[in-house]
Amino acid sequence: MKKYGAEFIGTFWLVLGGCGSAVLAAAFPDVGIGLLGVSLAFGLTVLTMAFAIGHISGCHLNPAVSIGLFVGGRFEAKELVPYIVAQVLGGIAAGGVLYLIASGKAGFDVTAGFASNGYGEHSPGGYSLLASLVTEVVMTMMFLVIILGATDERAPQGFAPIAIGLGLTLIHLISIPVTNTSVNPARSTGVALYVGGWAISQLWLFWIAPIIGAALGGIVYRFVGSNGE
Repeated sequence: MKKYGAEFIGTFWLVLGGCGSAVLAAAFPDVGIGLLGVSLAFGLTVLTMAFAIGHISGCHLNPAVSIGLFVGGRFEAKELVPYIVAQVLGGIAAGGVLYLIASGKAGFDVTAGFASNGYGEHSPGGYSLLASLVTEVVMTMMFLVIILGATDERAPQGFAPIAIGLGLTLIHLISIPVTNTSVNPARSTGVALYVGGWAISQLWLFWIAPIIGAALGGIVYRFVGSNGE
């Protein structure tokens, strides 16, 4: 239960920190942090939690990551469901806290997006379903390659959280204009439930694409990262 609790807390922090920066600070008058700030915020949530709970649960914070680690031979199948449940619940709890904070400002409108992920008319840059699918698959695949490589026993020890956090930052810098960046079904679910409507109807993509990408990442690293044993 300690592992599941750690995943809940870690995912809560990821969604609150990342989506919170987008909702509350990205366009704040005169001193908004913008795309760069939001990207960095997501990376910092993972970096800080990796140091805080990595030794407890492995700090997955993401159903796709858990599945990718399983495919990559680093995680047991019996742990998948409880990890995913804990992650999704953590994301939803963070979405609830963020909603309470954001709704304290006059004029708040959750239908404006609430940092939800989308494609087509709900893509920040108006990108198509296909473009969004390819983006989420490829970005999640590369995220898993980074995670598996940085945590390989042959890699320099103690630096994995930095590589993973900066990797997620880079992923956001690339893909926020396309989908608002998911690569994490728990992150997408955690805010979409409060938006409803279009965010729920498009949520399927932000489960399927990251899971496919994560599985591909696990397969790719098993091939390129094999030490011949």
